[in-house]
Amino acid sequence: MEVMIQQLINGLFLGSIYALMALGYTMVYGIIKLINFAHGEIYMIGSFIGYFLINSFNTWGILPNAWGFFIAMIISMAASALLGVVVEFLAYRPLRKSTRIAALITAIGVSYLLQNVMIYFFSPDTRPFPQAIARKAFSIGFVSVSNIQLLILGISVSLMIILQLIVQKTRMGKAMRAVSVDTDAAQLMGINVNRTISFTFALGSALAAAGGMLIGLYYNSIDPMMGVAPGLKSFVAAVLGGIGIIPGAALGGFAIGLIETMSTALGFSDYKDALVYAVLIIILLIRPAGILGKNIKEKV
Repeated sequence: MEVMIQQLINGLFLGSIYALMALGYTMVYGIIKLINFAHGEIYMIGSFIGYFLINSFNTWGILPNAWGFFIAMIISMAASALLGVVVEFLAYRPLRKSTRIAALITAIGVSYLLQNVMIYFFSPDTRPFPQAIARKAFSIGFVSVSNIQLLILGISVSLMIILQLIVQKTRMGKAMRAVSVDTDAAQLMGINVNRTISFTFALGSALAAAGGMLIGLYYNSIDPMMGVAPGLKSFVAAVLGGIGIIPGAALGGFAIGLIETMSTALGFSDYKDALVYAVLIIILLIRPAGILGKNIKEKV
């Protein structure tokens, strides 16, 4: 029982990273109905930007320890947001009126392109992520958590709250909601659709970069292929919670994290990925639109 409770807590920390990434998938899908498979590579590039920044701070002898990590995270989020806007402008905007399959294949192509560009310039080798924050463990009864885990959960939940405030309380958030409901009507109402979609990509990419840096700090390693599996699982999390629904993406992310850690606790660590997809299939059989999704009937 103690192991199960410990794994449940570990699952919350891991799930918060999936939730951050799933938010990017669900926002882009909700606004232009595109599955952005390059989102996992933005997560990877965000971690690499943080890696080089923290190492540079250490070389120059400025911004030591936690300060360097947080400044690097802010810069990484800003640079990744810009990258997300560039990808949207160059790869997805020209295909906005095309078929969904064309956009989907383009997204897969962008994903492979970013992976191979990173491998070409930085090699496929795994690199140790600089441990800018010393790891400390805290014990509460039989439960043990580290300061890194608490940092991951705190930053992830804070970013989710900020995102929800942006979407619900700001003019751009209202524009995002309007475009997601009816793009043409939103344009007729004077909303700049292109700017709104670019802003959505920027938000999602910034969250992915934060997730990439946090997971680098947690596992102490990064590599150009690190975005593939988490990217796919985050997409699963978005579908599980109800793709296009922001609270659903967060819920799906936490659910995937808990399923993974509980699988490990029960001795099925080799099959944890299979269990994640099995749960997805079961839930979609019961609720085809996801946990928080609503079935919408389309007129034929």
